[in-house]
Amino acid sequence: MLCEQLPELEIVKSFNNPEIFLEEQKYIDYDLCILDIEMPGIDGLTVASQLTDKLIIFTTAYREYAADAFDINAVDYLRKPVKPERLKQAIQKAQKQSDKIKIKKNHFQLNTDKGKAILYFDQVNFITTSTTDSRDKVAFLNDGSSITIKNISFEKLLDQLPKNDFCRLNKKDVIAIKCVSFFAHDQVTISIPIDKKITLNLTENYRSEFVQKMKV
Repeated sequence: MLCEQLPELEIVKSFNNPEIFLEEQKYIDYDLCILDIEMPGIDGLTVASQLTDKLIIFTTAYREYAADAFDINAVDYLRKPVKPERLKQAIQKAQKQSDKIKIKKNHFQLNTDKGKAILYFDQVNFITTSTTDSRDKVAFLNDGSSITIKNISFEKLLDQLPKNDFCRLNKKDVIAIKCVSFFAHDQVTISIPIDKKITLNLTENYRSEFVQKMKV
């Protein structure tokens, strides 16, 4: 309930069983996990040690776990009962850490029609909405191949991509700035392998951002 009051958070899923969470989290796209420490079966510290590349905030009623929590490099450690302002502070810390990670990262992990896939940012030329299911997106890559990214919004995609290197042109298309060949008031032409040029609509809602990025 507290998390729902923070507009910067999107609650992907909640669990009351750590073993089920560990099994299902492999198939869930998320950045931050808020974990209780005292749980039946597996404690939160053990769960956190099995998560890779995820930000962790611990909650507990017990002060004695604090040192162990920070040994795991948790973002923060909240004592129960959790107060809204204290939770907000922890989320702000998580956002700062996330921004630092994005600067260093050169790839992202996604659910695709071929299973889990790692895509490097410089591999991606162009992303468009799937014609068979609008919830899916199709990414066109440097080698001329394409891959379908399952059930993801453009907002979520752009949050993972380097902001200066990618730009949305309209409701259906995102491009890598490096691929732009020509652009006019309402159209952008991009070059993608193999020797192929595509002209896309540039709509008013995204024009200002595109023009600004072309100046960088």
